[in-house]
Amino acid sequence: MRSADPTSSTGSRLPIVILISGRGSNMLAIAERASSGELPVDVRAVISDKADAAGLARAAELGIPVAALSPREYASRDLYDLALAELTASYQPQLIVLAGFMRILTPNFIDAFAGKIINIHPSLLPKYRGLHTHKRAMEAGDVLHGVSVHYVTQELDGGPVIMQANVPVLPEDTADTLSARVQRQEHRIYPQVIEWIARRRIELQPDGVWFDGKRLHAPVVVESGE
Repeated sequence: MRSADPTSSTGSRLPIVILISGRGSNMLAIAERASSGELPVDVRAVISDKADAAGLARAAELGIPVAALSPREYASRDLYDLALAELTASYQPQLIVLAGFMRILTPNFIDAFAGKIINIHPSLLPKYRGLHTHKRAMEAGDVLHGVSVHYVTQELDGGPVIMQANVPVLPEDTADTLSARVQRQEHRIYPQVIEWIARRRIELQPDGVWFDGKRLHAPVVVESGE
């Protein structure tokens, strides 16, 4: 059910932590909107599994606390995810945003933040879970591709989908040109979903995703306009 909107009456912002592995283009799209006041969130930290991730330096330039936690320092994925969960929890987030975080999370992390983790995936889920989505879409002869924002569950790329953007596959496309157009839509819809969550317009309930007090029977879909 729809709850009271804390941002509308108190001016508070939703505390989030963003996890990245690389340059963090989606992280920047979110952080810059938050910094400008356009997005009602407080980016408490940006965390990476790689100390040399370019996105960490870019986040630090925006004044965001950054941290790196290398899986090489842990004997197993389970132990790493326990440590990652502990580090993430130290920032007291109410939402975890995966933005190009290239590790498959174990239940040790997912269960610690159940219902509070979202991810962006470059395909129209449930199509093309996993990697190399643009190449796979083109090899299949798809004329429509896109991007999905979904809640994270223990099923890889299988959590409830909140929003999708359709991106046409053009005859002259390569995997790189298609990827670039999909990424523009990523930067468009990921902040939008986060804003909806921050304003309590989107909530995850036991029976699925609810939007403005009504259960979504299908994701919100927008066209790319390209």
